[in-house]
This record gives sequence, C-alpha cells and structure tokens, in this order.
Amino acid sequence: MNIDNTLYIGRPTDERSEVEMTIYEKLDSLGIDYKRTDHDHADTMEDCLLIESVLGAKICKNLFLCNRQKTNFYMLLMPGDKPFKTKFLTSQLNCARLSFAEADKMREYLHTIPGSVSALELIYDTDNNVQLVIDNDLMKDEYICGHPGINTSTVCLLRDDMLRYVRAAKHEPTFIDLPVE
Repeated sequence: MNIDNTLYIGRPTDERSEVEMTIYEKLDSLGIDYKRTDHDHADTMEDCLLIESVLGAKICKNLFLCNRQKTNFYMLLMPGDKPFKTKFLTSQLNCARLSFAEADKMREYLHTIPGSVSALELIYDTDNNVQLVIDNDLMKDEYICGHPGINTSTVCLLRDDMLRYVRAAKHEPTFIDLPVE
C-alpha cells in the first residue's frame, strides 16, 4: 500500500470529489482544525495501521448497520482494534438482530460507499435516518480519525471537534459500552 507520508493541515488543493470537498467545507465553516494524509485504498485494518503511523493517532472502525427489518440504520464508531460482536450491540440498542446495511442505503443516506464510511458523512443524512452510536472506549482517545467520503484519504480530528461536527450535522450520539471479549 502506498501512503503519502506528508501530514497535511487543512483541505487539499488538488481536484477531489464533491462529497470529499463538502466535508472539508463543513469542517472549515465550523472552524475545526484537522490533519489528513492521502494513500491508496485502505481496505483493511492492517492498512489503517500504516496510516496511523503518519497521523500519529488511531483510526476507528466505522460500521454501517441495520436491524433485521431494514427500517433502522446505525453507524457504529469503535476502536479499530476492538472485536465487534453484534449480539452485544443489539441488546444495548434494544433492537432486532443487526447486520451490515446494504450499499445502496449507504449511498442514499451518506453519499459514500462501503469501506469509506465515517461520521464525517453524517452531514448528508439530513433526515436523520442513521443513528450514531459510539463505543465509550473510543472516547478515551484524544483523536478520532475517519475517511472523508472516500478511503484514499484519512482525516484526524480532536475527539471533541468530531462530536461538535456530528452535532452540527444534527446527530446526537448514543454512547454504549461494548465488551472487549
């Protein structure tokens, strides 16, 4: 995997997708400082470990989930090195069995594709179709990192700035405690 080892401050100056640039515009309009790096497609958590070394911060898992009836959608943010067990989240959210949501719903609600989803895309969910769920273990980290609509770039924000960003996108997080096992 090729990574640009430059740690950039602020938005890129080259041509990018409209989705990505809209996210940078929102960050800038809120006065949120951010670092970023560019890289090849980051398809695995192993790829993310290489990116973390450039950012100096951990990348979290961002999972787009839905209930059995496909009527409720969730974005789960949790530490990247923590295993995900559906049964624990299902019981905490008091909902029917959860599974990964279909790509068409991700495109419809968040304007992104599998492998690129992060809380940064919540600005596109203006009807609040997606409930943001954050594992409290992630709140122990100083930074939260995620892809800006495409997984060839990773943005790093202070934890409190990410919370301010999602709240400005009119999404109030639900905080949960997922077990380590």
